[in-house]
Amino acid sequence: MQYMLMCCFEENAWEKLSDAQKDKIMKEYGEVVQSLVKSGHFRGGGQLHPTSSATTVRMKNGAPVFTDGPFAETKEQLGGYHLVECRDLDEAISIAARIPTLPAGGAIEVRPVAVPEG
Repeated sequence: MQYMLMCCFEENAWEKLSDAQKDKIMKEYGEVVQSLVKSGHFRGGGQLHPTSSATTVRMKNGAPVFTDGPFAETKEQLGGYHLVECRDLDEAISIAARIPTLPAGGAIEVRPVAVPEG
């Protein structure tokens, strides 16, 4: 089964980290991703630009409405994601626990990917 690991972090808190701290975290991210590739768990992933670069699309009265910025007011913003293949939720959670932004205050949402019927 595939699981999406959504990596969230407060953008303001990230900006307050020293360059050395950021570099260490990103190096550790690279190591985690490489280990997932080697183990066969990795299916995809990526880092996102800050929410200031986001555009949200909604429908209002049958017409699309575009808004600059994120879709919701939250403390933490989605900063990246990993798509992993795991035998069960426990294995996905154990992988999520290795994400290097956790000790710096990040959060990882683990969610199973729905398989389309048919």
